[in-house]
Amino acid sequence: MPNLVLHKQIIKHRDVVEDDWTVLRLAEGETAETVVVPDGKFIVPLGVWQAQRPALSGRTEIGVWLAPDEAAAAIKDDLSRFGVVAVDFPKFSDGRGYSTAFNLRRRLAYTGELRAIGDVLRDQLWPLSRVGFDAFATRQDRSITDALKGLSVFSETYQASSDQPLPLFRRVPRGTPPELTDVGAGI
Repeated sequence: MPNLVLHKQIIKHRDVVEDDWTVLRLAEGETAETVVVPDGKFIVPLGVWQAQRPALSGRTEIGVWLAPDEAAAAIKDDLSRFGVVAVDFPKFSDGRGYSTAFNLRRRLAYTGELRAIGDVLRDQLWPLSRVGFDAFATRQDRSITDALKGLSVFSETYQASSDQPLPLFRRVPRGTPPELTDVGAGI
């Protein structure tokens, strides 16, 4: 029997909402080829999608999740099939998922729901949103309403990223009076 991870609530588009998706994780001894994906809204590992693609591609409500060592390019031809693409953070200190999200949004032009799952903490939400995540399944042992505050800790961005293609110095026209150029004042 696979491990099914159901979050009761997630953060999506900067609101706490009920989650109707279930993340499927393989149990010890299971294989991607033999695991049974129940009916309903499931986010399956990339390996399960690849092994069972013919059977799963007929389903309208299927998502896929990528491990830190799996490239976004592996699903580039199937992106339109997924109701959600999730990126797993098995440890909050593993930052490879940031690059995966950026590649999905900027290089592969993915416009659907991009969800961070796993060991996702409040302090990560702002930088995760900057690279393209719009949904977050935060750790179950932490307050989701407290985590939501992590999306509003900054009022201005300085660097370019997926959410703002121009750095701050390119957004302020030359010749602007000095009192108007300090857009970060008060932060």
